[in-house]
Amino acid sequence: MSIHPLVRKRILRRQTAGIAMLAGLFAFFFSSPSIPLMAQDPQPAKTSPAEDQDPSRVYEPREFVGSNGVPLKYRLIKPLNYQQGKKYPLVLFLHGAGERGSDNSITLKHAAKDFLDPERRAKFPAYVLIPQCPKDKKWSEVDWSKETSQIPENPSDSMQSIKELLDDMIENGGVDRNRVYITGLSMGGYGTWDAIARYPNFFAAAAPICGGGDPKTVKQFQSLPIWCFHGAKDSVVKVGRSREMIEALQAIGSKVKYTEYPDADHDSWTATYSNPELYNWLFAQRRESQ
Repeated sequence: MSIHPLVRKRILRRQTAGIAMLAGLFAFFFSSPSIPLMAQDPQPAKTSPAEDQDPSRVYEPREFVGSNGVPLKYRLIKPLNYQQGKKYPLVLFLHGAGERGSDNSITLKHAAKDFLDPERRAKFPAYVLIPQCPKDKKWSEVDWSKETSQIPENPSDSMQSIKELLDDMIENGGVDRNRVYITGLSMGGYGTWDAIARYPNFFAAAAPICGGGDPKTVKQFQSLPIWCFHGAKDSVVKVGRSREMIEALQAIGSKVKYTEYPDADHDSWTATYSNPELYNWLFAQRRESQ
């Protein structure tokens, strides 16, 4: 069937106009900054090397509400070069008394930057979780002024929420349940001893710093890899608080590690978190599958 030349020209003009219109729409949608590219994966924002080392920019602020209804603010970084579907270790860091409150940027004061070391993140890709304890509360509700203490019957609201958050991340996130580690300083050191006694067989390793615990609980975690740190001249949390825990563990055959800094006062965490050997030891630990 032949088409009259005039009709053929009209068809060609319409086809050309249609192609031009589609090209125009394509250019508009994919170049206009006001139209989101919904089908395209979001690209990470470009940051400078200095920004990559700024904890306030890298640790994502979040909030969790557990069964007790008390909000738990926390900060989180994902493993470097995170891959969907892969399981990664998680480090839980418990801050000291000075970082309590509702502005959880202050929780990044200690240790957070040490976990951002580029070589460390590349060697040990892991989640780092930093929760915040509310003002006038404690990870473990014990009297710090005493020479020894007894673990409270119930966990603090914050500790309960932390455990529920960890359970949720293990169940629904990319956390390896056999490689969950806990560390903390001062009030966080107390919290670390409390957590490993309260939740035996949950953590793969613990590194309490200048804190204290209940020596009567050590049988519950006698096989847990522990590396404890304290300053011999600590004027805030007496070094005897760590020593009594170490002695109780050693008395039942535990292979606990202990580092006492002979000239350090309360700040025994700066030297600890800057020590590469801590991370080599920590990430080498793995909980036996239950």
